[in-house]
Amino acid sequence: MADRGVDFSGIPKDLRDHLAELELELSEGDITQKGYEKKRAKLLAPFLPQITSVDLPLPDVQQQSSSGPTSGEPSPASSDRSPASPEASGPSSSSGGRRNRSGGARDDRYRSDIHTEAVQAALAKHKEEKMALPMPTKRRSAFVQSPVDNCTPPDTSSASEDEGSLRRQATLSAALAQSLQSPDYWINRSVQSSSTSSSASSTLSHGENKTQTQPQPTSALADILASTRIGNAHTHTLLRVCVYGRVCNRLPLPLCSPGVPVNSRVSTKIQQLLNTLKRPKRQALSEFFLDDSEEIVEVPQPDPNTPRPEGRQIIPVKGEPLGVVSNWPPALQAALARWGATQAKSPALTALDVTGKPLYTLTYGKLWSRSLKLAYTLLNKLGTKNEPVLRPGDRVALVYPNSDPAMFWVAFYGCLLAEVIPVPIEVPLSRQDAGSLQIGFLLGSCGVGLALTSEICLKGLPKTPQGEIIQFKGWPRMKWVVTDTKYLTKPSKDWQPHIPTANTDTAYIEYKASKEGTVMGVAVSKIALLTHCQALTQACNYCEGETLVNVLDCKKDMGLWHGVLTSVMNRIHTITVPYAVMKACPMSWVQRVHIHKARVALVKCRDLHWAMMAHRDQRDTNLSSIRMLIVADGANPWSVSSCDAFLNVFQSHGLKPEVICPCASSPEALTVAIRRPGARGAALPARAILSMGGLSHGVIRVNTEDKNSALTVQDVGHVMPGALMCIVKPDGPPQLCKTDEIGEIVLNSRAGGTMYYGLPGVTKNTFEVIPVNQAGAPLGEILFTRTGLLGFVGPGSLVFVVGKNEGLLMVSGRRHNADDLVATALAVEPVKTVYRGRIAVFSVTVFYDERIVIVAEQRPDASEEDSFQWMSRVLQAIDSIHQVGLYCLALVPANTLPKTPLGGIHISETKQNFLEGNLHPCNILLCPHTCVTNLPKPRQKQPVGVGPASIMVGNLVAGKRMAQAAGRELGPLEEEGLVRKHQFLSEALQWRAQTDPDHVLYVLLNAKGVAVCTATCSQLHKRAEKITSALMERGGLNTGDNVVLLYPPGIDLIAAFYGCLYAGVIPVTVRPPHPQNLAATLPTVRMIIDVSKAACILTTQPLMRILRSREAAASVNVKTWPTIIDTDDLPRRRPPQLYKPPTAEMLAYLDFSVSTTGMLTGVKMSHAAVSTLCRSIKLQCELYSSRQIAICLDPYCGLGFVQWCLSSVYSGHQSILIPPMELELSLPLWLSTLSQYKIRDTFCSYSVMELCTKGLGTQTDTLKARGVNLSCVRSCVVIAEERPRLALTQSFSKLFKDLGLSPRAVSTAFGSRVNLAICLQGTAGPDPSTVYVDMKSLRHDRLMKLWGCLLTLTQTSCLQILPGVRVIIVNPETRGPLGDSHLGEIWIQSPHSSSGYYTIYGEESLQADHFNTRLSFGEPHTLWARTGYLGFVKRTELLGSTGDRHDALFVVGQLDETLELRGLRYHPIDIETSVSRAHRSIAESAVFTWTNLLVVVAELAGSEQEALDLVPLVTNVVLEEHHLIVGVVVVVDPGVIPINSRGEKQRMHLRDSFLADQLDPIYVAYNM
Repeated sequence: MADRGVDFSGIPKDLRDHLAELELELSEGDITQKGYEKKRAKLLAPFLPQITSVDLPLPDVQQQSSSGPTSGEPSPASSDRSPASPEASGPSSSSGGRRNRSGGARDDRYRSDIHTEAVQAALAKHKEEKMALPMPTKRRSAFVQSPVDNCTPPDTSSASEDEGSLRRQATLSAALAQSLQSPDYWINRSVQSSSTSSSASSTLSHGENKTQTQPQPTSALADILASTRIGNAHTHTLLRVCVYGRVCNRLPLPLCSPGVPVNSRVSTKIQQLLNTLKRPKRQALSEFFLDDSEEIVEVPQPDPNTPRPEGRQIIPVKGEPLGVVSNWPPALQAALARWGATQAKSPALTALDVTGKPLYTLTYGKLWSRSLKLAYTLLNKLGTKNEPVLRPGDRVALVYPNSDPAMFWVAFYGCLLAEVIPVPIEVPLSRQDAGSLQIGFLLGSCGVGLALTSEICLKGLPKTPQGEIIQFKGWPRMKWVVTDTKYLTKPSKDWQPHIPTANTDTAYIEYKASKEGTVMGVAVSKIALLTHCQALTQACNYCEGETLVNVLDCKKDMGLWHGVLTSVMNRIHTITVPYAVMKACPMSWVQRVHIHKARVALVKCRDLHWAMMAHRDQRDTNLSSIRMLIVADGANPWSVSSCDAFLNVFQSHGLKPEVICPCASSPEALTVAIRRPGARGAALPARAILSMGGLSHGVIRVNTEDKNSALTVQDVGHVMPGALMCIVKPDGPPQLCKTDEIGEIVLNSRAGGTMYYGLPGVTKNTFEVIPVNQAGAPLGEILFTRTGLLGFVGPGSLVFVVGKNEGLLMVSGRRHNADDLVATALAVEPVKTVYRGRIAVFSVTVFYDERIVIVAEQRPDASEEDSFQWMSRVLQAIDSIHQVGLYCLALVPANTLPKTPLGGIHISETKQNFLEGNLHPCNILLCPHTCVTNLPKPRQKQPVGVGPASIMVGNLVAGKRMAQAAGRELGPLEEEGLVRKHQFLSEALQWRAQTDPDHVLYVLLNAKGVAVCTATCSQLHKRAEKITSALMERGGLNTGDNVVLLYPPGIDLIAAFYGCLYAGVIPVTVRPPHPQNLAATLPTVRMIIDVSKAACILTTQPLMRILRSREAAASVNVKTWPTIIDTDDLPRRRPPQLYKPPTAEMLAYLDFSVSTTGMLTGVKMSHAAVSTLCRSIKLQCELYSSRQIAICLDPYCGLGFVQWCLSSVYSGHQSILIPPMELELSLPLWLSTLSQYKIRDTFCSYSVMELCTKGLGTQTDTLKARGVNLSCVRSCVVIAEERPRLALTQSFSKLFKDLGLSPRAVSTAFGSRVNLAICLQGTAGPDPSTVYVDMKSLRHDRLMKLWGCLLTLTQTSCLQILPGVRVIIVNPETRGPLGDSHLGEIWIQSPHSSSGYYTIYGEESLQADHFNTRLSFGEPHTLWARTGYLGFVKRTELLGSTGDRHDALFVVGQLDETLELRGLRYHPIDIETSVSRAHRSIAESAVFTWTNLLVVVAELAGSEQEALDLVPLVTNVVLEEHHLIVGVVVVVDPGVIPINSRGEKQRMHLRDSFLADQLDPIYVAYNM
């Protein structure tokens, strides 16, 4: 043990507690022994004697190197320090301050030491019940950060130490373990392997299996499917390997879950997730479930303990009257004209360069003359005299960077003088700029066609190769005009600008972004502009000639109102400090105040914080000249701490406490309230300490009990002069709030915006609000404007703001403020994890409620474990403090979130990226289990007993049709002479060889479309005879022995089949193993040979060599194969006689197939069944000797085998055989064959159709040019044993419609194990029709057909029943027949049903249950076969061949495959369809359950950085459409989901491979 020689008495108490906690985790199974020992060793390391620390075992060293700091990084100790602490600060220079900030510095807006303490206290509570979240599994190659990470030994898990590595099996020798763990082995392996790194534990599991002498049948499943991809693991091809299933001892029981090895890493994690989910959650909302048409989720009942407002109704608050000033100018332009003439030398504006030094000063004279020149140029020089480009009242965009305020000032005032309307916007940096589309919407709605800009800015705009400015996304066509002085014309002597008295015409338009990201233009009239300047002058007591330092953006908000408009009105000297200067030198604005003795400074909280961080560099700063420090975002509740901290630091530099003036503003109402500077020494206003719980219910409660969930708010002073203010309810009609209620502030003032330009509808709701009282009566005629600010009026009419409407998240009826959540997240030690405190919070609507999403930028040096730790702590903190669950927490790489022009996070764009799957997170944690509390209650199933009540369950009320249907009658055989021919297929071939020896039955094509082999009736007969001789000579067989046919698709297989019939032995067709993938495919072959007890194998020489090769010996025991006969070299002799079965009930062949549930079943086909089946197909498809059909199918089982080997011999038509594997070499082969041979009928599988759709869908023009024409095709039938895949068949029809393919030609056949062909679309039958069924009712085993609404649908297509087949729909539990259009199990009765399962032990009970079963009432004597599929029969409006209305069968899905979750029945294909729609990069998906958790496996066709985008989208779509919470999302490479030869997904194999950790997933997310 690591703790030898440790003196426990000297260990601190908290460490001893930590050790005890570890012990507890180990005992509860939350951590593995190995993880426990590692963590313990790590904790005790500082207390060990010095020598022992050298001799650490190798894996631990590796662990440190991969997840600890790499060389050149600071050690954890140094990176832990908060940048605010003096020790952590760098050298005393401004750049040192900057370096500090760039690490994990928190976003200063939300700094609050009290809140940080509260969060830490809340987390401390959680310490006892530590969350054991399972860490996600991530393939290292997906997010590689340093090359060292790629060579992590398997046991040192790269993600988390307590992750539970594989427990080795005892049979694994120590030497193997040694070789696996040696670093050389790993480094070599990572160099050789094709993928950057494969899942560590899968390497181990391969290693284990090699040393086991005899794999047990149960645990071998995973090994058979160990590799589902051929060759290179990363060739992203959509061609899948078809894998067979495996068998338990007793066929055909489904594979039982205990057969899965439970010691894999995945199983441990799922167990961990289940343990976490079992812990008590917050009380769910009261809920109930109504079926069918009723809404799913109940509105939560109000909690009686919810705090309610108790005060009286609020009385509107009036601002002081607006003073009358005698010499006030009639318009703002008049003020500029006056100062330009009388105070021409007076400085108006000083701009700084990037280093913070003054660059130039613009005087009032220069400002006036340049603005005059620009106004003249705009009106007279842009067009001709008769057709000017601009007229007064037109809108013009102003595109100037923040660093060039002088050009902007001149342009703004030039527009005012020319009476055109300026629309200041941000400089677009790229075509896809964040929010650029919305700015385009603004320009469009304002009708802007001209943009003014500076020469430098114009040069910097992105251009096309021809040098023109590119067309920005969503923008209207723009003309660009450069306004540098050298391009302006001096006005003629007689020209004077028209300066009217301020009226209600629009003066300028200021843009405003809404919560959804739409950008609208707020129009400010000339009178509002003037009144606003007057109100600000009065409130701030501005005097002529003062100096003002402005750090804000001068294009909008306070920066424009104070720094550009009011300053000119009062002849103030403005010093602007651009954002770029602030980034380089955060103290620059303080230095400017000191140097210029400025009286007013205009800043935001971040500027206070940055200056405070860098202030150590300045010793001699003096701020005593400031009389007013306006904090523009003082309305943010989190501004208090920044103001306090700044005052603490700078009070010693002369800053007076009373000069800090927070204010509240909104784009619609302009300035709402501002704190007036207090008298020297007067008491500062009191703070409000509010309960967050109360705030979430919209009421004001002073926080008394839990100080952890308190919010301290400062006032923003009194309402503006001349304004009237009310507080109204934020949603619904504008009803006045009570005095203790939070509401939206509405304002009536002449100084506000007048409308959203060009959007009259939205304007009415915002700018023309009339508040109403409790009774609903309006307060009067006065119109108020909504400000979007949420707050209340405190004592002394002081205004308090607690948040903004756009930051409001409504979750389960409670309001949460995004800023509050950001503050809490930032208080959770973000230093190690979050990059520069950049966190975005927004809500998305999922399943009838808002869900909170937090996205943060992750520091480049943050380790996986730190990040995960931080995320789980944020979950706990927000749960504790805000009593709300988070839905999703995502970390994205640093600097990747979309930015606003001033560097903030563009929230709406981030939200859009999240919902569209473009966020590309590097870590993600979803918690749907904890925060989705409004799911319907699980359904309780009623007990079933057969009695009178269950007869009613069948809905067979009087007058109701029974749900049954039948194909047409087979009728008697036409020609007496052919009776013998129809009795046995072997005789049919002999008869054809005599009567029509040269008729070509088969043509086999290769990838080039060349016929490589043909077979006439006599050639086939003679070859079959030779094979019979070989069997008799070499095989030593008895009649009735089973013989395995192991051939590639071709004519040899057909000849071998008939050779077996001639010899009286039973053929068993088996797909040959794949030479490149023996480990996965050979065990299946071995298994069928063992289960069928084959006495002999017929095959080709190459395959015989493979069966005996050394590679094969690695997978199976090659010494115990039965006799192998190769048929390449056959005897020339004919057999003395050909066998004829004594009765038609004798066995003809065995058909082995793997079901989608992973079951290998063999069914027995008698001679009678074979003949009837062939006759049925002949009648349905009208097959005669003169016909040609093309077959592109696997010929090993089911209807594919029947079409390939049997049908032609029976009906005499010619079959053109196209092996599906040839399509992998030449995709157009099948379609060009149809065209070349003018084929009328063709049969294919879904895999073939999918290959053509995906591979040729874009090449229809090329195919057309090559002369491919499909108009000859009358029927194209897909052979399947599943619900028709309508989406695929419809897209196939649409894509190849241009090649002449008729949409009605494409149809689907349906068969099952008990009957290989139940439905097949004939040539004369009615067209297939589609029914839309409500998925909600399907889950309840009921049907509700829908029209119109397309949201909760699944669609299914009707199928035409084969002649001689009867179908009835039965309740699978009561076994009573059901009525028309009711969902139940499909039972059939047909002469061509299989005779039973081929089992080793003779499973009589299953045999009787599946093949010879009776109805509980109705027709109790008839014997039926159960297909195991759910479906329904519906009488359609179409007429059948007899003239009666057609009864159509609709297949819904396989019973064995359905998922029972929450008491409801789900069909995997429905969930998979939703998942595949969730993101463009999901190529394919599959779902299965494991211990009641839904697991979704999605194949990623895009780049690996999109892997984590899929997790929330998949979770959302399944929750929305299926009301299920996904437990695990697994993202894998294309081609990983195994399919069988019919193209059906092998979900159980996938499940077993996943649990045995053999998928090498890109990412596995465990949803909380």
